[in-house]
Amino acid sequence: MEKLYSLVIQPPEPILASIMSMKEQLAAEVGWFNSKNSVGHITICEFKATGTSIEVIKNQISKLCDALSPIVVYLNEFSTFSNGAFVINPDSNSKKRVKEIMKLFHKSLLIPSMKKSDNPHLSIARKLSPQNLIKANHLFTTINLNFVCDNVVLRLFDEDKKQFFVTDTFEFKSNKQSEAIQGELF
Repeated sequence: MEKLYSLVIQPPEPILASIMSMKEQLAAEVGWFNSKNSVGHITICEFKATGTSIEVIKNQISKLCDALSPIVVYLNEFSTFSNGAFVINPDSNSKKRVKEIMKLFHKSLLIPSMKKSDNPHLSIARKLSPQNLIKANHLFTTINLNFVCDNVVLRLFDEDKKQFFVTDTFEFKSNKQSEAIQGELF
């Protein structure tokens, strides 16, 4: 049976706590909203996989991470999307470097059902009404967070709780001897 997975960059706990605090502040102002309970992350991709294929995918992710080196990600700007999302963006240099990581996974993990994300951002809220987007923009005006991105996280969607939960963490090992892999999964 196929299950839904997402591969993400998940900041460390102090950053996650700051993001959760922002979500709580926004909820106090506007009430419940989509992704209120979601743990902060930058999505690389989402895909469906069976028990057999996920093991192949995990192996490929591990090999890719073996060659990756940690980067510092600076989060310094709030913005909105037309679909009602209120997000934190990385600065231009961080965005460029995160996109390079995302593209490596997109190119190397040839998963038929992959939904790729190509705009690195960290969501605070999704599907806010125009009025609530205005409130969010008034509530949060400046941000200055940073973290060392030294891993990616594989998450599995729990159908009952309607949330993703971490199943695996893949550390960046800075092994320049390792070659990026590319190949068919199926």
